[in-house]
Amino acid sequence: MMKRRSAIRCSTAPRSGRRGRCGACRASAAHGLPVAYTRHGFHEDGFASAVRIARPRLFSRNGFNLFSVRDRDHGGARGAGQGTAWARDVFARNGLPENRYDRLLLLAQPAFLGRVFNPVSFWLAMDGNTLRAAIAEVNNTFGDRHSYLCAKPGFEPLHGADRITAQKIFHVSPFQDVSGGYSFAFNFDAERISILIDLKDGEEGLIATLSGPRAPLTDLSILRSALRRPLGAMRVVALIYMQALILKLKGARYRNRPTPPEQEVS
Repeated sequence: MMKRRSAIRCSTAPRSGRRGRCGACRASAAHGLPVAYTRHGFHEDGFASAVRIARPRLFSRNGFNLFSVRDRDHGGARGAGQGTAWARDVFARNGLPENRYDRLLLLAQPAFLGRVFNPVSFWLAMDGNTLRAAIAEVNNTFGDRHSYLCAKPGFEPLHGADRITAQKIFHVSPFQDVSGGYSFAFNFDAERISILIDLKDGEEGLIATLSGPRAPLTDLSILRSALRRPLGAMRVVALIYMQALILKLKGARYRNRPTPPEQEVS
């Protein structure tokens, strides 16, 4: 069996001061199939924002705009999210009180004209420029969501060399089994953000990365992103279905959607 790999590279953004932060993303993927099939890959640009709440005119929180981030889209059930209140509660219930971090950031692709889909978003509990813990909020195209809590024992700071492991219990792709395990790595500094997700399942696997320089979120950067990557999240969903069709035509086996896990966070 050949390995299945993908990569998502995003220029993300910081959050100091009152200005919002964003990033331009490039996504690429190469899916390994049994040797009898052809190797498959694709590249696609994207857009991500790390929202703290300083907004240019073309960006809104909990409102309609060219780009926006809404509480109901993140933190909790799909379409009925509670935003930061949910993330703070998850951290607290698992032993990380608010007095151990000074900023809670959300790294996600914003909604485009009210439409949004994030294969994965990250809630980041930051203590200065140090990451204490993260929640990987994973969505599939069947309307389901599951989150993975990423933290070291005692919520000691996460560094680039650290690896946080989690059993895969959530159906993401109909061309992959719900088996194997994830390894997460987070690398943050004042200039760049880098996140790695490594899925291993026997002889198969997938590697996804989200990385790039931090940059301010401005009206000009929003307009440039909208022109380079029209339709935002709607484009992402269309590309996911297109790639699924290509894989099916190449002979990849389709798995039916299983019942989602009962627990919201693992």
